[in-house]
Amino acid sequence: MTRNVLVTGGAGYIGSHACKALSRAGFVPVTLDNLTTGWRDAVKFGPLVEADLMDRAALDAAFAEYRPVAVLHFAALSQVGEAMAEPGKYWRNNVSGSLNLIEAAIAAGCMNFVFSSTCATYGDRDGEILNEDTPQAPLNAYGASKRAIEDMLVDFEASHGLRHVIFRYFNVAGADPDGEVGEFHRPETHLIPLILDAVDGKRSALTIHGTDYPTPDGTCIRDYVHVMDLVDAHVKGLEWLQADKGSRVFCLGTGDGFSVREVVDATRHVTNRQVPMVDGPRRGGDAVKMVCGSQRAKTDLGWTPDRSTMKQMIADAWRWHQAGDYQQ
Repeated sequence: MTRNVLVTGGAGYIGSHACKALSRAGFVPVTLDNLTTGWRDAVKFGPLVEADLMDRAALDAAFAEYRPVAVLHFAALSQVGEAMAEPGKYWRNNVSGSLNLIEAAIAAGCMNFVFSSTCATYGDRDGEILNEDTPQAPLNAYGASKRAIEDMLVDFEASHGLRHVIFRYFNVAGADPDGEVGEFHRPETHLIPLILDAVDGKRSALTIHGTDYPTPDGTCIRDYVHVMDLVDAHVKGLEWLQADKGSRVFCLGTGDGFSVREVVDATRHVTNRQVPMVDGPRRGGDAVKMVCGSQRAKTDLGWTPDRSTMKQMIADAWRWHQAGDYQQ
């Protein structure tokens, strides 16, 4: 029986790490990516189908050729600022593309679907420890588009029996400890690689957006999960579906979070280098503290975020940052 799994966005940061985790678990990851934000060099653990989710014929061809047992769906536009400025782009790409993918999967008889969602579906739940039952109220087209895809999966299970697992989480950090794949964005927007760029002289300084928040050190607090912990959860979600345990939503987080200054301090200790910094104004829409728990994932999936300490996430990211990149 085939062990192929279609991984949309498999040439991106999280998707490439998921492909490695799938390969280790005995699956063959088939990356489907249009390479607009992904990297051909990141596809190392299975074949690449260069295609866009808006191209239904290409999706049908991929399902026919590889006959996957499941889909892991990571592909999405994900920049909040861009989503605020260009909501149509997000509704078109994320929602219409996902609808094409879901319908192609059902037409091919591929009825196990793992969806990488986001805690942005919750909106501004400042100071709460979010869980799967927290009401959803997204504040932008990114979060709203992800919630719409979650709703689609529920509808398609009711009508066609599409089994699904949905994961919601905040920030992802770190890199493959073996250095085969890592985080590489152009332009970079994520905090830890921005800090490492400042440490390494690739940017003059890190700008801290807001230093007067009501937190112990005045900076915002966010939850972080190591990318390897995150993708391990996705493989466990696939195995959950293969065991016929039913559709389920899981949050993935530590429940604690780290402030911006705590991340900077941890980077200083790991790299043994100073971090050039400048203080900047608050950004519109930034909440004080956003974290989520993961009790359901721990109980049902047996998942534990063992690598999700800030020291470990930065150490793995720093190792990749010093030696790894993608050229194409």
